[in-house]
Amino acid sequence: MRNELFTIGPFTVYGYGLMIAIGAFAAYLVSEFRAKRLGLKYELIFALFWWCLGGGILGAKLLYILTQLKEIAADPSILLNVSEGFVVYGGIIGGILGGYIFCRIKKLEFLKYFDLVMPSIALAQAFGRVGCTFAGCCYGNDTESFFHIIFHESKFAPNDVALIPTQPLSSGLNFLHFAVLVFLSKRVKADGQIAGFYLIFYSAGRFILEFFRGDLVRGHIGVLSTSQFISIFLFLFGIALVIFCGKNPKLQKVSLSDNEVKDSSDDGE
Repeated sequence: MRNELFTIGPFTVYGYGLMIAIGAFAAYLVSEFRAKRLGLKYELIFALFWWCLGGGILGAKLLYILTQLKEIAADPSILLNVSEGFVVYGGIIGGILGGYIFCRIKKLEFLKYFDLVMPSIALAQAFGRVGCTFAGCCYGNDTESFFHIIFHESKFAPNDVALIPTQPLSSGLNFLHFAVLVFLSKRVKADGQIAGFYLIFYSAGRFILEFFRGDLVRGHIGVLSTSQFISIFLFLFGIALVIFCGKNPKLQKVSLSDNEVKDSSDDGE
């Protein structure tokens, strides 16, 4: 795999950056399309996208800094490298907070837009992991299995070594995650449950995949990586969110048939 795809004059197109851009654009288009179908304010999706993106970038960078405090204390110049050093979980948390603030400002029902956006986040992550495959970051442990990937020009992964293909695996799981969430979105009974299922599925998958990761620049809390530690809490929070929303009458979705019954009773009155 090569991260430098091609060069036009002084500009070089990198696979990682290209996949991140494609993922973000795809997430925006899908969110806007689904907002129209769900009767939400689709004209606000563009602004919501930038709030989530800004919060996500800030959160991903802050969590990276927290996991690398010792290294940064020894070499503060690490902070000057703004194009590298991001943690996905920080991006997820920061993006959610950015979206929450936007919804509060615009007086929108947060859980409805939370549900709307989260499948698109899974889609963006799927493309992002393709970018990781190009760059070689987030690489797996050494392996003797026939199911492996070998990098030759990576600045991150060890080159010419058979590694567990954690990036393609993660990408495939995220594409599947996106499809499952869209499928469930037509069947859940309450607002907020799709967001809860996102947290459950992603944190469970991430917890397992972390055992196969070989990159050490991720931070650790005891025997667990930082991401595994966060996964436990987000998994439990996701379960609580699904149960709470499912039992809250105010968050129950109104079906078309319910609306028809209501309309007919109004006509009778």
